[in-house]
Formats: sequence, C-alpha cells, structure tokens
Amino acid sequence: MARDEQLKHRWDEVQQKLSHQFADGELMELDAIIYLIGVQELGQLHRRYKKDHKLDLMHIAICTLLEPYGYYEFEFYDDDGWPHFKTKEQLPNLKSGEQSVLMKEAIVNYFLQKEYIF
Repeated sequence: MARDEQLKHRWDEVQQKLSHQFADGELMELDAIIYLIGVQELGQLHRRYKKDHKLDLMHIAICTLLEPYGYYEFEFYDDDGWPHFKTKEQLPNLKSGEQSVLMKEAIVNYFLQKEYIF
C-alpha cells in the first residue's frame, strides 16, 4: 500500500474509532482529536476546562505529537501537573494542506504507539 494511501486508511480508522467512542458516531474533526490528545496527555480526564485551557490542551497535544519530529522537547511538569515543552526547531512554513497532513501523520503515529490502532 502506498504511503499516502496507508496514511489515509489509518487516519480514517483513528477518526472513526474516536468518533464512535467520544462523539456518538458524529465524525470528529482534526482540532477535536488534537484536543482529546491534550486531555489524555494532561491526564486530568474528568475536569471541565475553560476556553483558554482548551487552547493550552491543544498546545500540549501539538507539542507531544511533534516531539518525535524534533520540533519540541518535554521540559517539566509544573505544580498543577501541566507539561511544559521547549521549542527545539522552528516549524517550517507549511501551507494549510501540508499542516493538516503533518498533523494527521503525527496523530496516526501517536495512536500506533499507544496501540489504539494497528
């Protein structure tokens, strides 16, 4: 299977599984999946989050997802248990579609590593 086809297949699998598990089957978009990863990585699953915290959760997810690509590095947890990352390398200027592909690839790799998909 070609790399692009495999990514599309695996992305569809992640999207379907998460949508079934968390959105009553309504198809979850990329941002919602990034948010879920942020909540997972924070580990405070049963909290309600304010809008500014939701953006922070998405930042945690993006840093976590792009850490294996060398863009971020985990530094420490603060007193409230929130992870902090430092930028190792600036992200390249990508077009919107390229950003989307990078994030989908990173999400697929994340869920492969977590053995959520195979």
